[in-house]
Amino acid sequence: MIGAIRIAVILGLFVSLVISLVPFQYLFVKARLGWQQSLPRFFHRIAAWLLGFRVKVKGEIVQDRPLLLVANHVSWSDIVVLSSVANVCFIAKSEVRKWPVFGTFAVLQRTVFVEREKKGRTAQQASDIALRLAGGDAMVLFPEGTTSDGNRVLPFKTSLFGAAHAAIREAGEEQVIVQPVSIAYTGVHGMPMGRFHRPIASWPGEVQLMPHLKGILKEGAIDVEIRFGEPMRVSADTSRKELARIMEERVTTMLQSSLMGREITPSAEDQ
Repeated sequence: MIGAIRIAVILGLFVSLVISLVPFQYLFVKARLGWQQSLPRFFHRIAAWLLGFRVKVKGEIVQDRPLLLVANHVSWSDIVVLSSVANVCFIAKSEVRKWPVFGTFAVLQRTVFVEREKKGRTAQQASDIALRLAGGDAMVLFPEGTTSDGNRVLPFKTSLFGAAHAAIREAGEEQVIVQPVSIAYTGVHGMPMGRFHRPIASWPGEVQLMPHLKGILKEGAIDVEIRFGEPMRVSADTSRKELARIMEERVTTMLQSSLMGREITPSAEDQ
């Protein structure tokens, strides 16, 4: 009974937050005002608190631009926690646009939607991302292409890494900064989560969104560690496949460091 009341209160506060801020973001986006970048961070900071995420950050996001952030992907909540600590925009699969509520949020955060299954559109989609990079937006790419179980990093797909080269080629940039980011769900109610309890936070594709959201609300206290790693300065000569490999290794090392609670030395190939 108490749990149901708590969930109802949180949902009520969340609805109030949406009603209060979403109309302003709509106007900021339409008018292309500077607040269109910072209001989502304010919104997600409150949303993360309501959902019970306790976010810890290690490292810093690079301030130079153009900047492409490359992160592992565990759950829909990655967007909430990452947006709560930095002014970022996301690259998401086209299906997200059709999701109830979350699709609207994605549009208002100026998400770039891509159709990963249509290989013929890869160049155009990379070009769209490149224009946003050249315009100063810090874009977040989830190169796994799907969500994982939160205990590991899935192989990175290389296709959209071409956005970095497209920004150099089409926008006249000399180089693009690519920075690895890891998102680790590490604890619940102050206790280590462990790999067998990671499904509390992780959201594999076969799990329905609303039951998973209800589970998050029921727990009410989930620890998340976000790490911003060592960036790479990418030029026109940088191999896309090599870039993806290095980013995958760095994200994997950071994720395992967060999950194990101790620093792991990067592989010799990445040093």
